[in-house]
Amino acid sequence: MGRFSAWSKGLAWPSQCRVCGQWPARPLCTACRQRFAPVRPRCPHCAAPLDGASPCPCLTQPVEPALTACAVGVDYAYPWDRLIARFKFQGEPGWAQPFAKLMLDAPGAIALLDGADWIAPVPLTPARLAERGHHPPWELAKAIARLHPRPLRADILTRLSDGPAQHRLARQERLRNLRGAFTAPIESLSRLRDARVLLVDDVTTTGATLAAAAQALRAAGAARVDALVFARTPAPRERVD
Repeated sequence: MGRFSAWSKGLAWPSQCRVCGQWPARPLCTACRQRFAPVRPRCPHCAAPLDGASPCPCLTQPVEPALTACAVGVDYAYPWDRLIARFKFQGEPGWAQPFAKLMLDAPGAIALLDGADWIAPVPLTPARLAERGHHPPWELAKAIARLHPRPLRADILTRLSDGPAQHRLARQERLRNLRGAFTAPIESLSRLRDARVLLVDDVTTTGATLAAAAQALRAAGAARVDALVFARTPAPRERVD
C-alpha cells in the first residue's frame, strides 16, 4: 500500500529503457542519456557542432538572420531518430517530457528561456495536425514550461501551408518553398510588438522552417526570435563515423 501511495503521488512506475532494455528504469535511462546525449559545443546561432578550430560558417553570412540564436538538445541520429519517429508518427506524446529535459541541458537553453516573453511552438497546418493526431512541438513546449515555467502561446503564429516535400532539397530551395507559409494572426500583433519569442520544434535540418517562422514573427513586430529544438540533423561535413 505504501509503494502504491508513493507512485500515485507522481513518482514514475517501474519501466524499461526503450534504448538499452534495462529494467527497472525510466523509458530513457540515465546511462543512455549520458552515452547518446553528451553536451557538446555548438554555434549559438545555428547550433552546428563546433570543433574549436574555426568559427562557424554561418557567422560569415552578409545578411543578419531573422533567427538570432538556436539551442539544440541532441543530434538527429541513433537512438533519437527512432524515438522521434515514435513521438511524431506513432501516437506517443509522452516522449515530450524526457525530450524536454534533454533540451534544457543544451548549452544556452536556460538563457534563451529566461530571456523570452513568449514560448511558441512551430505550428502545423490543420491537415497535418489531423494526420498526426497531436502537435509534437506544442507537446514539447508544454513540457518545457512545466520544467522551467515561462508564458506559453500557441496562437501567435499560424502555418498556412506545408509546401512540397522538402527532405531532399537544399536550404535555399526550402526557404523558397516556405515563403509565405507562416503568418501572425491580427489578434496577436499587440502581444508580438517588441516581444522576444522562443520557438520550439522537434527537429531542424537546414533551419529553413525556423527561419521562415522567425521572419513572419519579426515582420509582425517581434524584437527578437530564438529557437530551442530537440534534434538537429548534422550536415554531411559535420557527421563523425
